[in-house]
Amino acid sequence: MSHPVDIHVGKKLKELRTLRRLSQTDVGRKLNLSFQQIQKYEIGANRIAASRLYELSSALDVPAAYFFEGLEAANDVNAPTDPGIDIVRALSNISDDNIKTRIATLIEDIAGVTVARKRA
Repeated sequence: MSHPVDIHVGKKLKELRTLRRLSQTDVGRKLNLSFQQIQKYEIGANRIAASRLYELSSALDVPAAYFFEGLEAANDVNAPTDPGIDIVRALSNISDDNIKTRIATLIEDIAGVTVARKRA
């Protein structure tokens, strides 16, 4: 059984990866890992060691603390949710990359911003 903190950190990894429009393979390449290992991290099946978390934060250009943000709220079922995070979660569940890109582009057009496309 996965620990709730491992699940939370994995979800944060998946959200960030999705926001950056990176595949599991892209993130794996940055760390010299397989996409399967990134997948296991994201679902909380495997714990992310402190050293690996540091490497992830450096590779994805966020502070290591990012992965723990919202941890308290994750345990509070009455805590309000951020609609932006809800959109990211929904987007990350779409398996077709073309549809995912079209939806992300639509959101960017509505918001009047362009997100840089990062590839490994």
